[in-house]
Amino acid sequence: MSSLGIVRRLLPEWGTTYGPPAEAPLPAVLILHGSEGGMSGWSHRNAAILAASGFLAYPHGYSVDGNAWNAGSIENVELMRTVEAIQALRNFDACDGRVVLYGVSRGAEHALLVASLMAQEGMEALPEAVACLTPPDVVCGAFDAKRYRDPGDPGWQAWDAKRRAWCWNGESDSLLPTTPIPIEHYPGPLFLAVGLQDATWSPEMTRRLEHRRVANQLPVEAHYYAGEGHIPGSEGENKHHRLLLDFLDRSVPSKINENHTNATHSATLSTA
Repeated sequence: MSSLGIVRRLLPEWGTTYGPPAEAPLPAVLILHGSEGGMSGWSHRNAAILAASGFLAYPHGYSVDGNAWNAGSIENVELMRTVEAIQALRNFDACDGRVVLYGVSRGAEHALLVASLMAQEGMEALPEAVACLTPPDVVCGAFDAKRYRDPGDPGWQAWDAKRRAWCWNGESDSLLPTTPIPIEHYPGPLFLAVGLQDATWSPEMTRRLEHRRVANQLPVEAHYYAGEGHIPGSEGENKHHRLLLDFLDRSVPSKINENHTNATHSATLSTA
């Protein structure tokens, strides 16, 4: 069985990207991790999956003081730095100029905020699309891995409502915890997915995001995974990736994916 293969390419001053060994530039996906931090490996693993599917994938680390042994914190994270990363990715030789944001959990919150605030301020070069797994519909408080406790332990909390997670141009007063994410401002395609057994954030948060988009006649597709929690299991994740890749193929079609699909289709016809 043939494979697209995966190669690493350095995005100067930012970090590594993953993609197929294609000479032609490709649409890119900027991946935003959750509270597990950028060095945990999960966002790099997600990048490898997208790379094997024909996209240039860049796992963007944004947690504060994180490393391979400590997830770091999500506190006073400057969202404009992610805007700069989007532009750097657009200008990267391996990228064809199109960039999608994909975030999981706190990364989904991050993606929604960046796209919404960019659109709200009338910034050019918005992300071509946004995809989210287990997103909240409001701004959440700061998270610090060093203070994390398991549910049930004394002092447990998922995040600290008194501390601020995000900044926009150095300002955080408009991003206080429980503030609704202004997703009505972003005009592009939006993909939402959540497990119906999510015990971290209620699936109703995703439903509210979907309803707000529909009410404003904005493009949205939402998927609700029966029996799945905050992070889907094997069956749920396989389904999620099929739906996500279909969304990406429609939002930012890749020539390498078109060629691969056509070749597979021709081989199927020839052996039928």
